[in-house]
Amino acid sequence: MRSYLVAAASASILATACLSGNDNEPATSAAQTPGNAEPLAQAVTAEGLKAHLVALQRIADENDGTRASGTPGYDASVEYVAGQLRRAGYTPRLQRVRYTDSHERAPPELARVSPDPLTYEYRDDFVSLRYSGSGEIEAPLEAIDADSETSGCESSDFDDFDAGSIALMQRGGCFFFDKVRNAVSAGAAAVIVFNDGSPGHEGPIEATLLQPAEVPALSLANELGEQLAKQADAGPVHVRVHTRVEVGQTEAANVLADLPGATKGAPLLLGAHLDSVESGPGINDNGSGVATLLELAVQARRLGFQPQQPVRFAFWAGEEAGLFGSREYVNSLENPIDDIASVVNVDMVGSPNPEPYVYEGDGTIQEALSEAVRGEGLDPVTVDLQGASDHAAFQQAGIPTGGLYTGADEPAPDGRPHDNCYHRACDTVDNVDLEMLEQMADVLAVAVFGTLTGESP
Repeated sequence: MRSYLVAAASASILATACLSGNDNEPATSAAQTPGNAEPLAQAVTAEGLKAHLVALQRIADENDGTRASGTPGYDASVEYVAGQLRRAGYTPRLQRVRYTDSHERAPPELARVSPDPLTYEYRDDFVSLRYSGSGEIEAPLEAIDADSETSGCESSDFDDFDAGSIALMQRGGCFFFDKVRNAVSAGAAAVIVFNDGSPGHEGPIEATLLQPAEVPALSLANELGEQLAKQADAGPVHVRVHTRVEVGQTEAANVLADLPGATKGAPLLLGAHLDSVESGPGINDNGSGVATLLELAVQARRLGFQPQQPVRFAFWAGEEAGLFGSREYVNSLENPIDDIASVVNVDMVGSPNPEPYVYEGDGTIQEALSEAVRGEGLDPVTVDLQGASDHAAFQQAGIPTGGLYTGADEPAPDGRPHDNCYHRACDTVDNVDLEMLEQMADVLAVAVFGTLTGESP
């Protein structure tokens, strides 16, 4: 899942495979009426889900610790998902997507030159923002209203800014790209945005600017950002920033597969993004959603489930860079509202300090998911994720949407973050709450196959 303080963009499609129905019919059929999806929920186990997580972790371990779109780790993830679907009896289709992306050619560098020279540690202390510009800059640091929750969100914040300086701002109040754009417009030679220090927001955060910036742009840990802001307010501070970023065309693939229904109407689409951020393996974000959809697909086929309405499983490319895969899929549809009946998005459903969130959206989907959550003995919590995940493009096209989520780096009721490893290298198999993951998978099984696509009584 992308950081909440980023927004979506569109890209161009390279090639789209035919999205016709799957001719590979299940060997047997279990009639679906609301409420009888329990055999499928029982078949989706923690062990089966974990096996997919372990496989995705292994792929990341063998590919520099990442499964980001446009990398060998992502390509291997596509092969794994398509292979699992094929063995279960599906005919998976790859939809090629091409978009502008950025990748680091070398780790970025950040140092305080004066006073008291200090070199900061990449990843522990800072990371580059995706689509950061390239360059080596040594210049004065200027804090922009750094104790404000809207630091740098207005162009007027830069009225007294000295062009050629490095702008230092606090996260919050607006999108990352708004802060960077305002700083660049004011003549900043580089931009540093430090985290806001709320629970789960202490370290640097990998986020996307959606399109290439003109100057180096970094994210810094909260404590260090506050220290630098105080020093800059007290007297001159000089900082050196060095980024080496390559911008070019990235090609990746969505994976799509259909479970035929008793009727040939428009399918209900279940989606999960397959990519990770560059800085980690992305096992909760979003290996958990991938494992949920994949195991549900495999077990539905094994049990011979045939819903009244077709179900399409979709594994999206380029979510972390800007929702590119899901947006291009919607753009490829001739009549989106007629071609897709509704969408359920599954993004981060195994958070280690979880809450059972249900997307605010279409009333039918929301209530079906909420009721299934209650069936697991949990209290559903409604959340408005706006455009922060792959449901956004469908929602904007007027297609009914809903989804499941267990939290990212925002604080849970106990004050701790839902997932302290969000967008970090520690988002591994050990970071996933398998009990919650199994419960959310059961929720999806019951809601989708017991209610949303069930045979009318």
